[in-house]
Amino acid sequence: MKEKIVVGMSGGVDSSVAAWLLKQQGYEVVGVTMQIWQDETEEYAQENGGCCGLGAVEDARRVAWQIGIPHYVMNFKREFKRSVMDYFVDEYIHGRTPNPCIACNRYVKWESLLKRAMEIGADGIATGHYARISRLPNGRLAIKKSVTAKKDQTYALYSLTQEQLARTRMPVGEYHKEEIREMAERIGLNVAHKADSQEICFVPDRDYAGFIERQAEEIPGEGNFVDMQGRVIGRHKGIIHYTVGQRKGLNLAMGHPVFVTGIRPQTNEVVIGESGDVFTDRLTCNRLSWMAVDGLDGEERRVTAKIRYGHPGAACVIRQAGDDEVFCRFDEPVRAVTPGQAVVFYEGDYVLGGGIIQ
Repeated sequence: MKEKIVVGMSGGVDSSVAAWLLKQQGYEVVGVTMQIWQDETEEYAQENGGCCGLGAVEDARRVAWQIGIPHYVMNFKREFKRSVMDYFVDEYIHGRTPNPCIACNRYVKWESLLKRAMEIGADGIATGHYARISRLPNGRLAIKKSVTAKKDQTYALYSLTQEQLARTRMPVGEYHKEEIREMAERIGLNVAHKADSQEICFVPDRDYAGFIERQAEEIPGEGNFVDMQGRVIGRHKGIIHYTVGQRKGLNLAMGHPVFVTGIRPQTNEVVIGESGDVFTDRLTCNRLSWMAVDGLDGEERRVTAKIRYGHPGAACVIRQAGDDEVFCRFDEPVRAVTPGQAVVFYEGDYVLGGGIIQ
């Protein structure tokens, strides 16, 4: 009997080709588009696109018809609001800068979709992520970098569990983006040249502070800009408007460029420093997820760490600092280590694990 795979179809070219590839490989493929937007009008959806709007549903449905697979829309609005949108707002209010795509991957695209897929008799799920899954000599499954560094998406997948990995397929990780588009064009998919979604899907205008103000019951108000010595040097609009490393939009007449070096939610202060103050050679993270190993077992390990999605990675040594805490020291200082962002540890091409920067 054919293995049944539910493919999360976002209406983009990557998930569309993923579904086609799996069908070619002999799987019984079912396309599912996750309805996660809260109260979207059709006009708004068409204007803003994104990976989860009404326009995405129509694109996915058309692709499913073209390649000859069933397609369904499943409602994940509640899970998305609780695990992604509310989390995003709460982190900013507490002076941190979250990555909502990581939360979406863990709690919605995998935890919730996989559960729903199993309930309808599927054997697993698949996505259009540029990543690969391999079983290591120690028996554990790990995410491996895709063949294309430019599109690699392993950073956002570090928190997947062994059970989730065992039931996941990522067929496009073996290809370059150009090859995926060529495949889509060759088989006549209407999304072959559809642009990639670049923004956070629920904040398409990139006005994060405006979104938080609309969603939260209470937000921190104006407060003081302070320098590295604690001296007041001006007033800020509210900590939700700032992130570590930020230079633009500060409206401080200092006579030279200055940067946000820290956010103190307890005192409602935003710390300002010079360009060199944004660099550090250490960080601590918690909310750990281990993948290629089951933990550090008291050992120090030399790894490469990525501190944000677009970061190329930097050499460092990590060691356990507590039950749910890892200390990381970089060989060379890195720029803008930002509380709330994920730090992901790699050994070669494999994801060792990661956590949330404190």
